[in-house]
Amino acid sequence: MRIVAVVCTGFIVSIAEPLSVFAQGGGYGGGYRRGGYASTAGQAAAYGMSEVIRAQGYANMQNSAAAKNWEQAKTMEIQNRELWTNTYFKMREENSNARRKEQSRNVLTDAEKEANHDRMIRVAKMSSTPRLRSTQLDPVTGHIEYPLILTDDRYASYREKLDALFSERATSGGSLQYSQYTAIQDAVQQFIDALKSQVGKVPAGDYGSARTFLNSLARETKYSSG
Repeated sequence: MRIVAVVCTGFIVSIAEPLSVFAQGGGYGGGYRRGGYASTAGQAAAYGMSEVIRAQGYANMQNSAAAKNWEQAKTMEIQNRELWTNTYFKMREENSNARRKEQSRNVLTDAEKEANHDRMIRVAKMSSTPRLRSTQLDPVTGHIEYPLILTDDRYASYREKLDALFSERATSGGSLQYSQYTAIQDAVQQFIDALKSQVGKVPAGDYGSARTFLNSLARETKYSSG
């Protein structure tokens, strides 16, 4: 019996074969899977060593591939978490901005509050203001017969603007487009503002009659001229 000791990566592999095998079988590894035969014990040991090294190399390659896959998966996980976090906070910021804009639209300035207050007063006054008679506003021609106080030269531009607007209204059969409606309302309001500058300079009765007339004139836009 001949014993050959092979030292490989910390392990000792003992190969024991009867010496007669070499003589009868033509050497080690009859039918060895590499396709050749080991003719000596040293060659058999070398073949065994190469297989161990090859197996270890393959294992190292598999371990390396697994490590790379793990690193890629971990990197993707971190990137996904970062993307989710950024998206979450971006959505929160956009939502907060939208809410602030909505709240700012609902907050009125003092000037807007005063304008709304004046508008409500005008609406309330118009609802109780009597309609003009045909002698005051001709439904056919749109001619306006102003109270004496409003025929002052200082109001000439206001009268001309209203005369043109009501003449256009009469020509169209009494119907108004929204733009015409707002134009008349604005013109009357400008006339009223000009009249206010004369408060205390004209008799209170005349001022009151003129204000009522202008309020009624603005209200006429809600009705047809027929």
